[in-house]
Amino acid sequence: MLANLTVKGFLRKTAAAAPVPGGGSIAALGAAAAASLVEMVARLTIGKKGYDEVQEEMKAIAAAAARYRIKLANDIDRDAQAYSRVMAAYAMPKKTKPQQQKRGHAVEKALKRAASIPMGVAENALQVMNLAASVALHGNKNALSDAAAAVVLAKAAVRSAIYNVKINLGSIADLRFAATAAERIKEIESESEAAEKRIRRLPVFH
Repeated sequence: MLANLTVKGFLRKTAAAAPVPGGGSIAALGAAAAASLVEMVARLTIGKKGYDEVQEEMKAIAAAAARYRIKLANDIDRDAQAYSRVMAAYAMPKKTKPQQQKRGHAVEKALKRAASIPMGVAENALQVMNLAASVALHGNKNALSDAAAAVVLAKAAVRSAIYNVKINLGSIADLRFAATAAERIKEIESESEAAEKRIRRLPVFH
């Protein structure tokens, strides 16, 4: 599994002349890393003097960030597997009409999955971004730079995942599926911009 590789091993595999792991897996990795930072900042706030009023909030954020960290780490492999299925579908025989129909169905199914997984990554990265904004605003100020890094990483993960959704939508024949996904992309982009604006006033961002 990709998620079980060492950091150096994963980077070597990404750098190799092979299509996977690619941008989708990297987006998931970035979002998982952001979730880890959010969880860390929240835990560095729990039990600390001067943060009595946000203790329950930080405990909830730490628990939520842990769930996203685990889910997004799993998405590293899920995205790579989805793209591998797309390649396998395109490699199916297409000499006869039945073969062409079977191949077309397999390609469409694989493309939808290849779009759905990074869409999920974008959705979850957006939630991580919101959590990051919360710890940046209310968490341990000594870890503010870590919260800021989480915001930036999560925002990059949102954008990266969306690019991977879009590239697959262009080949999907189901126009309703593509239109629904395109509309959700616009919403995620808007929401991610709003989340970032919440903390742009903090000194660490200037």
